[in-house]
Amino acid sequence: MTNSRPSWTSRYSFILAAIGCAVGLGNIWRFPYVMGQNGGAIFLLAYVFFITTICFIPMITEILFGKITQKECIGSFECINSKLKFLGILNPITAIIVPAFYFVVGGWIINYLFKSFFIYKITDYEAYFSSFVQEPYITTALTLLFLFICIFFLAKGVKKGIEFINNFMIPLLAIVLLVLVIVSLQLPNAKLGLEYIFKPDWSKFNGQMLLAALGQAFFTLSIGMGNLLTYGSYIKEDESIVKTTYTVIFASTTFSVLAGLMIFPAVFSFGLEPSAGAGLVFITLPKIFAQMSFGNFVSMGFFILLFCAAITSGIGMLEVACATLIERLKLSRIKASILLFFIVAIFVVPSTLSFGVLGDFKIFNKTIFEMFDFMASNILLTFNTIILCILGGWFLKIKGEMIIKNQIIASCFTFALKYIIPIFLTVLLIAGLV
Repeated sequence: MTNSRPSWTSRYSFILAAIGCAVGLGNIWRFPYVMGQNGGAIFLLAYVFFITTICFIPMITEILFGKITQKECIGSFECINSKLKFLGILNPITAIIVPAFYFVVGGWIINYLFKSFFIYKITDYEAYFSSFVQEPYITTALTLLFLFICIFFLAKGVKKGIEFINNFMIPLLAIVLLVLVIVSLQLPNAKLGLEYIFKPDWSKFNGQMLLAALGQAFFTLSIGMGNLLTYGSYIKEDESIVKTTYTVIFASTTFSVLAGLMIFPAVFSFGLEPSAGAGLVFITLPKIFAQMSFGNFVSMGFFILLFCAAITSGIGMLEVACATLIERLKLSRIKASILLFFIVAIFVVPSTLSFGVLGDFKIFNKTIFEMFDFMASNILLTFNTIILCILGGWFLKIKGEMIIKNQIIASCFTFALKYIIPIFLTVLLIAGLV
């Protein structure tokens, strides 16, 4: 075991760091628009089912991988069998592909934050957003600025970087979300938004919707990306992870539902389409703020907190690849962070331009941005989790008795890890792709 590895100062810090991996963009930006594109309430039901049942087992397994091996992703797989270490490469790859679309949105956040500070008046929100994302130089500069900020905090390390931001910003974000939900529920036709969230339309039930819900659940909890494995390797030996896992799942689900309650009543109040796509939160929220007293200050506060939450998410993703570079190439954290900046930039720039000059370049009828999103959320996260469960159940010999005292529940956990989850995920992945 490597004693020089960093560690969390407390269980609280680990919980907030795990939540911070997705809260901000995973929950507030991505969840509402994916839900809007996949049938509303029926998607929510599938999402809640997956995140509270299917995701629990691989989530604990991934954290245990890191805690037991005390290595980064490739090193963890290598500890099991040197011939399997190539499978560990998929995690850092995924953790680079996700920022390729995720950090584009981070750049958008910086722009809206700037507009809030300078009370920039927008009369047509849809037209403004459509025009803005097609600006090649401004959007590219903002995306690279967001990447640079993430790298800056990443270089500071686990305690001074990741912990410091999460411990302050996640609780504040929760408070602002609650306030915005209350405001949104007061809008006209908010009832239609509530029906869309909580009244299932069973005609929307299909394999593609299930795959999207599963992908969002993995994305929300950062399962299959390597975040939890890397963060788990910083856990102290005597730290229990079961309660921590339940807490993270509950918190992430709550943030996602609150995001829906914030967005969809406003969507129907302003006559927008719930399937508006990636720009939903950047069109709807400014309209909410415009109708509020002191709305500009609320807008400023929201985008500051959304920006900070997005930064913590971005840092969590980059930490996977950064830890790999540090331990495999024996680089200092600063050198690894600088190298990672240029690696991610190669992917994130064309993704940014896919809304403008590269908009006509399609792969399987998807833009570069959409392809990165689909590859990571719907394929790689699921595939990585299948591999994780197989290796955890059959090679690392993870058993329910290691974490659960109840013998019956422990046996169910072990059986599900070895058989049910891998088979279920494989079938669902194939069905969704077909």
